[in-house]
Amino acid sequence: MSGTTSPEAVKKLLENMQGDLRGLSLECRKKFPPVKEAAESGIIKVKTIAARNTDVLAALKENSSEVVQPFLMGCGTKEPKITQLCLAAIQRLMSHEVVSEAAAGNIINMLWQLMENSLEELKLLQTVLVLLTTNTVVHDEVLSKAIVLCFRLHFTKDNITNNTAAATVRQVVTVVFERVVAEDERYKDVTEQPATVQGNSNRRSVSTLKPCAKDAYMLFQDLCQLVNADAPYWLVGMTEMTRTFGLELLESVLNDFPQVFLQHQEFSFLLKERVCPLVIKLFSPNIKFRQGSSSSSSPAPVEKPYFPICMRLLRVVSVLIKQFYSLLVTECEIFLSLLVKFLDADKPQWLRAVAVESIHRLCVQPQLLRSFCQFYDMKQHSTKVFRDIVNALGSFIQSLFLVPNTGNTSATTNQTGGNTPGGTASAQTNPGILGMGGGATVLPAFEYRGTWIPILNVTVQGSAKATYLEMLDKVEPPTIPEGYAMSVAFHCLLDLVRGITTMIEGELGQAETDGQTMAETTSSPAQSSDQQSVSDQTDKELVSRAVWEEMVNACWCGLLAALSLLLDASTDEAATENILKAELTMAALCGRLGLVTSRDAFITAICKGSLPPHYALTVLNSTTAALSNKTYSIQGQNVQMISPSSESHQQVVAVGQPLALQPQGTVMLTSKNIQCMRTLLNLAHCHGAVLGTSWQLALATLQHLVWILGLKPGVGGALKPGRAVEGPSTVLTTAVMTDLPVISNILSRLFESSQYLDDVSLHHLINALCSLSLEAMDMAYGNNKEPSLFAVAKLLETGLVNMHRIEILWRPLTGHLLEVCQHPNSRMREWGAEALTSLIKAGLTFNHDPPLSQNQRLQLLLLNPLKELSNINHPDIRIKQLECVLQILQSQGDSLGPGWPLVLGVMGAIRSDQGESLIRTAFQCLQLVVTDFLPTMPCTCLQIVVEVAGSFGLHNQELNISLTSIGLLWNISDYFFQRGEIIEKELNKEEAVLQKQAEEKGVMLNRPFHPAPPFDCLWLCLYAKLGELCVDPRPAVRKSAGQTLFSTIGAHGTLLQHSTWHTVIWKVLFHLLDRVRESSTTADKEKIESGGGNILIHHSRDTAEKQWAETWVLTLAGVARIFNTRRYLLQPLGDFSKAWDVLLDHIQSAALSKNNEVSLAALKSFQEILQIVSPVRDSEKPDTPPAINVSVPVVIGAMTATSLGRSFMRTDSIGERIGRYNASEPPIITDEIEDLNLWWAAWNTWYRIGSESTKPPITCDKLTFIPSQPFLTALIQIFPALYQHIKTGFSMDDLQKLGVILHGAVSVPISSDASPFILPSYTEAVLTSLQEAVLTALDVLQKAICVGSENMQIMYPAIFDQLLAFVEFSCKPPQYGQLETKHIANAKYNQAEWVALNYVPFAERSLEVVVDLYQKTACHKAVVNEKVLQNIIKTLRIPLSLKYSCPSESTWKLAVSSLLKVLSIGLPVARQHASSGKFDSMWPELANTFEDFLFTKSIPPDNLSIQEFQRNESIDVEVVQLISTEILPYANFIPKEFVGQIMTMLNKGSIHSQSSSFTEAEIDIRMREEFSKICFETLLQFSFSNKVATPQEGYISRMALSVLLKRSQDVLHRYIEDERLSGKCPLPRQQVTEIIFVLKAVSTLIDSLKKTQPENVDANTWAQVIALYPTLVECISCSSSEVCSALKEALVPFKDFMHPPASKRSYDRRQQQTVNNLLISNFKVST
Repeated sequence: MSGTTSPEAVKKLLENMQGDLRGLSLECRKKFPPVKEAAESGIIKVKTIAARNTDVLAALKENSSEVVQPFLMGCGTKEPKITQLCLAAIQRLMSHEVVSEAAAGNIINMLWQLMENSLEELKLLQTVLVLLTTNTVVHDEVLSKAIVLCFRLHFTKDNITNNTAAATVRQVVTVVFERVVAEDERYKDVTEQPATVQGNSNRRSVSTLKPCAKDAYMLFQDLCQLVNADAPYWLVGMTEMTRTFGLELLESVLNDFPQVFLQHQEFSFLLKERVCPLVIKLFSPNIKFRQGSSSSSSPAPVEKPYFPICMRLLRVVSVLIKQFYSLLVTECEIFLSLLVKFLDADKPQWLRAVAVESIHRLCVQPQLLRSFCQFYDMKQHSTKVFRDIVNALGSFIQSLFLVPNTGNTSATTNQTGGNTPGGTASAQTNPGILGMGGGATVLPAFEYRGTWIPILNVTVQGSAKATYLEMLDKVEPPTIPEGYAMSVAFHCLLDLVRGITTMIEGELGQAETDGQTMAETTSSPAQSSDQQSVSDQTDKELVSRAVWEEMVNACWCGLLAALSLLLDASTDEAATENILKAELTMAALCGRLGLVTSRDAFITAICKGSLPPHYALTVLNSTTAALSNKTYSIQGQNVQMISPSSESHQQVVAVGQPLALQPQGTVMLTSKNIQCMRTLLNLAHCHGAVLGTSWQLALATLQHLVWILGLKPGVGGALKPGRAVEGPSTVLTTAVMTDLPVISNILSRLFESSQYLDDVSLHHLINALCSLSLEAMDMAYGNNKEPSLFAVAKLLETGLVNMHRIEILWRPLTGHLLEVCQHPNSRMREWGAEALTSLIKAGLTFNHDPPLSQNQRLQLLLLNPLKELSNINHPDIRIKQLECVLQILQSQGDSLGPGWPLVLGVMGAIRSDQGESLIRTAFQCLQLVVTDFLPTMPCTCLQIVVEVAGSFGLHNQELNISLTSIGLLWNISDYFFQRGEIIEKELNKEEAVLQKQAEEKGVMLNRPFHPAPPFDCLWLCLYAKLGELCVDPRPAVRKSAGQTLFSTIGAHGTLLQHSTWHTVIWKVLFHLLDRVRESSTTADKEKIESGGGNILIHHSRDTAEKQWAETWVLTLAGVARIFNTRRYLLQPLGDFSKAWDVLLDHIQSAALSKNNEVSLAALKSFQEILQIVSPVRDSEKPDTPPAINVSVPVVIGAMTATSLGRSFMRTDSIGERIGRYNASEPPIITDEIEDLNLWWAAWNTWYRIGSESTKPPITCDKLTFIPSQPFLTALIQIFPALYQHIKTGFSMDDLQKLGVILHGAVSVPISSDASPFILPSYTEAVLTSLQEAVLTALDVLQKAICVGSENMQIMYPAIFDQLLAFVEFSCKPPQYGQLETKHIANAKYNQAEWVALNYVPFAERSLEVVVDLYQKTACHKAVVNEKVLQNIIKTLRIPLSLKYSCPSESTWKLAVSSLLKVLSIGLPVARQHASSGKFDSMWPELANTFEDFLFTKSIPPDNLSIQEFQRNESIDVEVVQLISTEILPYANFIPKEFVGQIMTMLNKGSIHSQSSSFTEAEIDIRMREEFSKICFETLLQFSFSNKVATPQEGYISRMALSVLLKRSQDVLHRYIEDERLSGKCPLPRQQVTEIIFVLKAVSTLIDSLKKTQPENVDANTWAQVIALYPTLVECISCSSSEVCSALKEALVPFKDFMHPPASKRSYDRRQQQTVNNLLISNFKVST
């Protein structure tokens, strides 16, 4: 404005005005003087105004009527030149706004006249326009006149004028309404109460309107009148008017100035009352018209729809709906219903086309659609307008396919021409793949059941650019090209979807953000107003949500039906893409709104599109079954959901196998299928969060597609192209081959993107995959076909990418995979295990927050499925499980922490029956744990390690593993030992925590070996495990375990608390002994042929019994060693004596077992525990650890009491022990009494073993068990050591018990197979070890008695008895029960016979011992009292009487020498005690012994040499010498009977007697002459003792002589008798020898008598001598020369008796002398 008011502009205006007036004056100077004058006065006027006023323009405006007057007059001249000049001047004034209202009226009147005169029409229009646009001075009638003027000019004959006028009218109408807007703007702050508009018929009640508004109102009202062909109220002077122009004006006003109508009720009233009825009225021909119906059928002719009107009406309706929807709710409902009707198939094509265009305009306005939904669809009794629109579009599209396109075929053909591929001609061929033809391009089109419709590029996405609605110049209906309506409808659908989804998504997003902000504000302390706003917000959101849901519910069915049809019909990739995008966005929107049915329906559509037609996929069919049967009613028409056509016009890109139980042939995938698949992937990828349960659909479809395309899972679950396993292999075109990696990649990305899903959506995804997997599992049951691994692979992929929140999906995920792992199909299971183990490994290596080390719960959760796998029996699964464990150990071993029990549990869960490789793998894991991870695991897990290692020991599949596991247990024990303190500390801490928890719960702490300290419990578990292995069925395992157990207890036992030893003894060792004893006694005796493979078994181990025997041996030895080495620990325990008894009981039962190995070992153990040193007392404890001499005999051979044992160093020093106990309690010293009790218990056991084992069997057969010699030897060898401890209380009873055992032991025979190893050769006089041991035992006893107290010495006789019993064995070997024993010489070594030992050496050694002992103890009171000497003699009598019949010659010789020794000591003692009578019974025994020996009945052997005989004779001589030196001289102390017996014996001996077997040559030697001589001499010696000290001695002499002479007389008589009887036959040699001997004896006797003092010879004796003479004389007649010479010698001495008789006395003396001389001389002669 400043441009026209600036001083320069004003100055210029004034100049121009004056110029104009001058020009006018000049022009009118001649013709029109009044005008000229007026012009000149005008110049003056202008000048005056300019001079007088500062505000020139205002002054001009004020005086404008006068100023304008000259120009108006000029126009009145009707002179063109003048008129033009004037109009130009007027326009200039107008443009400077210096025209007043009055002037304006004048100008308009002037213009009206010009118009009526048809002058300067264009200039007129221009002037009107300038006048109305530059200012607002024209109102009311003036304005109406101006507008009518323009209208009148519009209807002139001149085209240019018409058009210009039309444009001017439009502009003027616009100006009128713009003034209203400006006016409203001016008054907007002044609030007025608008008067209510009366709905009366007075159209002019506009008093409340302001001027501009009033003008506009009048104008608009008249436009309506005009269109309705009624007279105008305001536009007076209108002559004609067209409806088309009127409708255009109405449309432009409504479109450009909606606010005017909305702000002013009067205008709104006009809309409702005038415009809407008008529109409805004008629409009526279109509604009633039916194409193809003949006019005759209806009573009144139907007006044909008129395109220009119809099209403009639709435009008006579009504006009304768009701008005034809120005002005209009901009216719009009618309009919209009409629009829908116009789409009917029976309407003209052009009408349908413009209707679609109109609907398209609505479809691009989502907010509008929202309003429809809100105001119609959501109201109870209202038409469901929005739904109808969508359904109408759907049925419209369907109708295009179904209804033959008859209307415009010719037009179409003419229009498109024959050369177009879309022509009708080409539609008959296969138009989908025209690209095959010669260079023709494929036209995008829809094709359905033979109907081919091209797709035209009609509009840009999102804008409704109409074609036919814009044809305002067309009068005739245009020709609609084929495919146009379809294309627009298609875009309607797309824009509709795009619009509502974008709008709702946007609002949803906004609502969510608002919700968050609200949540934040409410979380801070809020004011009440805030609370209010929050609730408002929520209400608003609820309302919005209801609208969104209704919109979707209203449109989805129709959309889906249409889109599915189009998708099926589409042959164009871009169109397909758009359709799929629409379906995708709808599915996503439904998902976001939680509308499950609709969401699933859209997804199903995409899924169906992805799969080949009629593909049997239950999940999809069931979903669509519900939909396909629905019919949608649109304004009374039924629209059926069309099922997809089966004929595919798509390029086939892949052929594959359907995923079904019985695949029937192959299926084909087209490029469209692949496109749909990509959309499906896209949907799942971008909108996974809203898919919910329809993941099932999507994934099922993908699974089938993946299967058809032959994608197989690879590492980590990603799918890679792979060959199908069975059936015809998949055929893929190169196109799809290049696509496959992309698809595979998208598939992977899809599951990768699951990490962005919320928890609920993720669960839906997992559930869907699980149920898919279950289906695949069901399908894979009962056949070994390749299963579909899609679901399992994708579960793995999903798990891997969601590691950051693995907790929420772990249980369902792993729970399902565990089920898969149990599937019978191996491939299925293998993948289940692969997935599960990969997830576990990934979970453990993932960098969790907080880390796993601080989140034990999560770690246990992750490891738990690994443990669960142990419940599955398939070996392949278990191998995977163990490989996983191995990998976990290798990568995560250091950080397993609380997960160790689970991992160890997995190893421990392997059972023996699960195959070697499985056990080996599990064992490999365990080895790794023991070697590398013991220090890193919690100490509480060590017990589990022990148990697992133990369980491997018990596996019977692989011996090496069992043995190695025992080695591991040893390593574990070493580890415990090395880190004892640390472990103990940690376990105690843990124990305290557990104890506290148990107390809080009020329960007892329950763990094995409670209440031992936890560290000790660990050891006890280890021992218990080894104990179990000690009774394993396999000998090698038992042996190894036993050695390990005892080594461990030996090496590390010192770590145990003192009280724990109680448990070790009772629960571990004794328990083990019990089990071993039981197993050994019940073991099978069947022979085992081989030890598996080619291993031969030694005969000592060829039965289970023998193998168990070895175990028993090992176990017993181990326990005994522990008792030995740890006695100082065990003895202070309360029940040591009880334990001792139990141990002894075990030793006893082992010793008495019928197995030589066991019994012998038992005795070794017995020895070991008996050679224990007593505990050292405190005062005696040395500072340095001493070497404690404990004998542990390893091989028991011939041992003497002195050489028992070897040095044995104790493994733990006394110093250590003291250290251990000083802390807790003082060492307990056991008193000797208790010690003694222990020893006596041992003695009782020894006695029981001895008595049981040496007791002869009752029955005798081949199976009789006879104890072995080494066993008996060992048994007896124990006694000396044992005796040392019990000697103080050793009584006679005990001695007798011992004797029984010794006797029994010696009596036991030997098996013939063993005899060569035990028996010395018979000729060697060697003792067996057993015999030596027996003698050693007695030796120990006698030595003890020797130094013992008086009351001990009464045991001597018993010892003698025992020894003498052994002496008897020399002649009478003992009998062992009923057992028949053979002499060794007769035994056959290969037969099971029993051989009697050679007891001679033993008996002889016993005899020597007897002699030695007797020499020491002869005078002992007990020995005297108990008649020991008599017993010795009595015993010796046996061998002496047998003499040559003795088994061994040495026996009787030793017996003789022993007798001599014994008698040399014993006889003096006997004489000493003669008066007491204690020896009375001994003498007859002695006499009998002499008798039996000197005159033995046994015949010397034939082969006896002369030297030998002489030596034997010398022994006899020694005996006689003993008699003469030790007995006869002391005759007065000796009983007479005895002496008599001796004499008789000497008498007997003095006469020759010899064996009949002697040869002639030997006879002189064999006559035992020396013996006879010594007997005779002894007789004689005692016959003529010079001094008879006692009557006793005299008695001996007399008796001796009398005996001698009597003997001689008898022999001579017998000889004479025999000689006479024999006649000429010579007498037997021995008789001759005897007589010679007697004759010699007689001569000797007489000789002796001569030498003796005469007084010593009894007269009776002489009488006996002389009485011999006649007998001698009788012998002279004998024939033997030897007898004769002997007789001579005997007779010669008798000469001394030949004396004459003399006085009695002198005669007697002489006689005596003579006899003596005679005898002596005779004797000399004979010698």
